[in-house]
Amino acid sequence: MFDTLQERLSGVFDRLTGRGALSEADVDAALREVRVALLEADVALPVVKDFIAKVRTEAVGEAVIRSITPGQMIVKIVHDALVDMLGGNDLPGLLRIDGEPPNVIMMAGLQGSGKTTTSGKIALRLKSLEKKRVLMASLDVRRPAAMEQLAVLGKSIGVDVLPIVVGQPPAEITRRAIQAARLGGHDVLILDTAGRTTLDEQMMNEAAEIAKIATPGEVLLVADSLTGQDAVETAKRFHERLPLTGLVLTRADGDGRGGAALSMRAVTGLPIKFLGAGEKLEALEAFDARRVAGRILGQGDIVSLVEKAAANVDRDDAEKMAKKLSKGQFDLDDLEKQLGQMIAMGGLKGLMGMLPGVAKMKKQMEGANLDDAQVRRQIAVIRSMTKAEKKKPDVLNASRRKRIAKGAGVDVADVNRLLKMHRNMADMVKSMGKGKMPGALAAMAGQQPGGGMRMPSPEQMKAMQAQMQSGGGLPGLPGGLPGLPGGKKEN
Repeated sequence: MFDTLQERLSGVFDRLTGRGALSEADVDAALREVRVALLEADVALPVVKDFIAKVRTEAVGEAVIRSITPGQMIVKIVHDALVDMLGGNDLPGLLRIDGEPPNVIMMAGLQGSGKTTTSGKIALRLKSLEKKRVLMASLDVRRPAAMEQLAVLGKSIGVDVLPIVVGQPPAEITRRAIQAARLGGHDVLILDTAGRTTLDEQMMNEAAEIAKIATPGEVLLVADSLTGQDAVETAKRFHERLPLTGLVLTRADGDGRGGAALSMRAVTGLPIKFLGAGEKLEALEAFDARRVAGRILGQGDIVSLVEKAAANVDRDDAEKMAKKLSKGQFDLDDLEKQLGQMIAMGGLKGLMGMLPGVAKMKKQMEGANLDDAQVRRQIAVIRSMTKAEKKKPDVLNASRRKRIAKGAGVDVADVNRLLKMHRNMADMVKSMGKGKMPGALAAMAGQQPGGGMRMPSPEQMKAMQAQMQSGGGLPGLPGGLPGLPGGKKEN
């Protein structure tokens, strides 16, 4: 999400931060580009006007013009304005579920927006992170198999679902669900309401009646972020008839513009609670205005990266791996685990999008064919090996490599590249186990106060980029990171 906007804004701010003093004309020229970038990202015009006016008021002040780093000051002003537009200091993912149980969450939205899947995602989040006992109930009596879909979702995540009674109207299902949640000792009841392809009076009346019966603490509107300004208009119309308390934007992983997210908060005044970032039921992110603003401006999101690692990496496995690495040991089983964790944490591109400054290398990464399909092929290659081969790759002669390639459905050259990548990684682990730090890492380490890491110089970056593009990996690092070509093709 926000890829297009991020790319445009990074170009504007690179030009600003690369200069010394800035005149008022320089600021106005930059803000004109920011305005165009926001409009191209499908942000509502009134929102853009307010945003630019607010930024300009601060950006042409004496504090900026006379600052030692005026360009960076303007980036900070834009960052703070984005945070304010997106919701300020609202606590991410906070739901009103601390009252007397059952606390009711009502899901509303148009048909196809992802209400049912989002209901399952929120139920899983409440169960796994907040240890809540959840009951889900489908009120969609019109869409074929809608109730069965929720039942299947509930079974897959271990969450209770209200049994289906054929022919019962939504109002009666609501009353039955509330009673079942009370008797079952459930903390939270999620009501998945019916939708239509367009807004109509019958749907709105039905939703209003359900809200009156259930008195939900949360009424969440689920909107498809790919619909852009249509999603904003849908939110306005629903908010006129329902006591909405928050928004959930689905398919955020497929929207390269992000205008709906930037507009919705400003137009409706409602907080964006969650972003649906994938089909998997685990793919639900608590919306944090500061983190999202950081991503838009190419500053990364290290906090989310750490959270993903904490959620997907088993502590015991991590400790065992650390012990092996400290002894300089790294076999193909270890590599498979690392690749699997990478996929579980959102894939290679998803992880790199959270690292500061990586957005500027997007084109180079695309040229290097960074994709999760390649990582999965590498996992398939390792799984086609025997236990003995994984422990001692040196036994893999030509005939064994042919067998492994056939079993994984790849070329022998792909097996060779994986083995070369592992060999380079294993060599690095051995060096680090002996207290040595190879190549590029040594050049970057220990040169900051306190022995911290520093970014490579422009000359080092150019050398690394050139070597990556030639397929040789980074200087002093493994000859190919997971998912990257690991050197020249071998036959």
